[in-house]
Amino acid sequence: MEIIYEEERLRGWMAEAARVSPEHPVLIDKFLENAIEIDVDALADGEDVVIGGVMEHIEKAGIHSGDSACALPPYSLTDEQVVELKAATVALARELGVVGLLNVQFAIRNETVYVLEVNPRASRTVPFVSKAIGLPLAKLATQVMLGRRLAGLVPGPLAEPGHIAVKEAVFPFAKFPGVDAVLGPEMKSTGEVMGIDRDFRRAYVKSQLAAGSPLPTRGKVFLSVRNRDKRSVVTLARRLAALGFDLVATQGTAKVLALHGMRVEVIHKVAEGWRPNIVDLMKRGEIVLVINTPEDGRARKDSYLIRRTAVMDNIPYYTTMDGAEAALGGIEALIQDTLDVEPLQAYHAAR
Repeated sequence: MEIIYEEERLRGWMAEAARVSPEHPVLIDKFLENAIEIDVDALADGEDVVIGGVMEHIEKAGIHSGDSACALPPYSLTDEQVVELKAATVALARELGVVGLLNVQFAIRNETVYVLEVNPRASRTVPFVSKAIGLPLAKLATQVMLGRRLAGLVPGPLAEPGHIAVKEAVFPFAKFPGVDAVLGPEMKSTGEVMGIDRDFRRAYVKSQLAAGSPLPTRGKVFLSVRNRDKRSVVTLARRLAALGFDLVATQGTAKVLALHGMRVEVIHKVAEGWRPNIVDLMKRGEIVLVINTPEDGRARKDSYLIRRTAVMDNIPYYTTMDGAEAALGGIEALIQDTLDVEPLQAYHAAR
């Protein structure tokens, strides 16, 4: 599975698919670009429906839901959008006659809500949602499937929690030499962790700590982004500079930042053949954070070594602008305040 933008890459991919599996068809879909993806887990008994949780993905649609970080409750959707998503989930559950768990994947682009998938079963997010809301969804689903009614198990609609929980994926890249850390439509994660707090930024920081990727509060940040991300990287870089970070970038990204009045150290790409290059700086411990959104084709191969070095040297790295934005918010929260720790029961007792 792959998202393709150029005809040349499509021809190459189709030729490879025909060589590997000549007897099977290739399904081509139009990709829904720049859309927010949402997961909804619900419990139904054929008539009544209880919404367990609405989870907003941090990465845009196009990253496999198992690899994308997500927040419960949503951190950027409007109340009206959440109400619409819940109503659509209830309607789908009733129309399909679901008895047990239901997972619906939505996307929102330009205020239009799209249904991507409807799965009348438990999803991988059920354990996360259960921990986040303090309700054993799998246990309740089992009782419903054995004939119990939801009205006798759950006292009405669930109130939104007073805290926010962030799910982050855990990846095995360090254990597999040669694997690129770029996220896409094929799932690569092998586990997940949860961060919880009453503030989204601090919850995100905790999720990164739990995933083994603590965020820095000072040092040099390396930025190298694809052309369509160069406009949004300006605001992100300005915020990093305001926090006291030094900026390092490859020539194209550095030129954009310099045009907006920012001081930035220009560093060579590995493929340019000059030393020192960005990998040299990373191996010397000079880079504390990598933000690298690769293009397709050759440009992705050129930046592969950057991402691979980040994995092997345990440098926090982000390959999407949405992930980088969330990380920057977490860094701001770290600089402004310290993290506190409470038992999970304390969050549920406060509802």
